[in-house]
Amino acid sequence: MADVIDYKIYGDDLQLVEVELDPGEGVRAEAGTMTYMENGIEMQTGTGGSLFKGFKRMVTGESFFITTFLNTGQGKQHVAFAAPYPGKIVAFDLDQFNGQVLCQKDSFLCAAQGTEIEVAFTKKLGAGFFGGEGFILQRLVGDGMVFTHAGGTVIEKDLAAGETLRVDTGCLVAFATTVDYDIQFIGGFKNALFGGEGLFLAKLTGPGKVYLQSLPFSRLVDRIKRGITFSQSGGEQTGIAGIGSDILKGIISG
Repeated sequence: MADVIDYKIYGDDLQLVEVELDPGEGVRAEAGTMTYMENGIEMQTGTGGSLFKGFKRMVTGESFFITTFLNTGQGKQHVAFAAPYPGKIVAFDLDQFNGQVLCQKDSFLCAAQGTEIEVAFTKKLGAGFFGGEGFILQRLVGDGMVFTHAGGTVIEKDLAAGETLRVDTGCLVAFATTVDYDIQFIGGFKNALFGGEGLFLAKLTGPGKVYLQSLPFSRLVDRIKRGITFSQSGGEQTGIAGIGSDILKGIISG
């Protein structure tokens, strides 16, 4: 049974969740996400139960180790975890999701002690290999609070029974296990070659809740790389560096 924890989310686009722990309570988190902790909090880093569990987390793109922050003091203590890039922290009460929720492989932030983090695969393994970020999912199992991170804006959809939504695989954050999940070829030669949206989409069929993100981390990294990359051609710089140089020249000459 997971610990019953209180929490507060701070910020808007660069959020942080502060968890309040009673004596003996703990919270599990990915290595490197902790921002601050009060004096009575003790860190316990391990594989989460066995080497196999550590390897399963590595398959999902997470750290081999997981850290438990345990309140060993006499009164209430606080520990906080920050989102890794601009976006929102999404809180789930697993009791309201029949004890488990599926989430994007690198969206997990922290969870009440007692929550299990497992690997979930798509139904069609062959298609899954080409499904990008949506191929490997994490299954969070328990009866307490879990916290995931979404890039950009979070969109919550409540699908009716039989209602279908097709989503870029990277834009999927989390969804209820009542939602049927599959990967679908986008179709059409020109769509696949020039569409710029990837070859596959995630097909989600209700009933159940679905959480989407407007800016997946991979898309953010790609845009940053394109923005900071410049080339040397005939002594002129292109990209951000070249634009900055042109602006500076204009200011000086003006």
